[in-house]
Amino acid sequence: MNDKTASEALAVRASGVGKIFPAREGDVTALLGVDLEVRDGEFVSLIGPSGCGKSTLLRLIADLDPASSGELTIFGKPARQARVDQDYGIAFQQAGLLPWRTVAGNIALPLELHKVDRTERASRVAELAELVGLTEFVDRYPDQLSGGMQQRVAIARALASRPRLLLMDEPFGALDEMTREYLQSELARIAAETGAAVVFVTHSIPEAVFLSDRVVVMSPRPGRITHIVETDLGPNRDETLRESPEYFDRVTAVREALHGAPVERANER
Repeated sequence: MNDKTASEALAVRASGVGKIFPAREGDVTALLGVDLEVRDGEFVSLIGPSGCGKSTLLRLIADLDPASSGELTIFGKPARQARVDQDYGIAFQQAGLLPWRTVAGNIALPLELHKVDRTERASRVAELAELVGLTEFVDRYPDQLSGGMQQRVAIARALASRPRLLLMDEPFGALDEMTREYLQSELARIAAETGAAVVFVTHSIPEAVFLSDRVVVMSPRPGRITHIVETDLGPNRDETLRESPEYFDRVTAVREALHGAPVERANER
């Protein structure tokens, strides 16, 4: 495989990426020397202390902000071209639904913006509503939905144009624990069914481990990658996984990487 083919096989490739924000009191270095590769179809979570640059890195990948240094490519393309080509979909902590549009109307919005014809649009909306379990709610408005249902609409909307990459910035952070765990399982299923690569920002170690093929641990600002933990938990991300010894071992490994020292295990007390 030549260098060009290898680059195109990667959903994300960051090499020496940095980000500096100018401020009146002096420039703020948010990211410094970030090197990261995310393979096509891989689920990678970014975790670290508040202010470490997790969301900043996601925004650079999405071309919502420019990098100050280094090189960043999405499927071998500059981030800006990948955005134009709709190679990624994005979902944030707040669902950001348009209140005057139904579930179907919100899901269809990216398709309308790109002038997809009405018949194809309706077919794609129906497909996505079924994928996220909202077929019976397509005519409802956002204020008629629970927070978890709103986030499922946001995920469906992010997938509308069949992106090869899904970027998610703490999409479940504002939800209660039961809803959050349910949507984690749903997201794992959706990612497997669509084959999209996922870059997922979270503050939750158990969430990162449950969802991810790899967990990327970042340092306090300026954000750098300090550890990458391979989960090796297999393709079946169901509720039984949460009770497995392997899952608890990976949670401990990520926690130790975050704290920079071994964490006392319950059976060692």
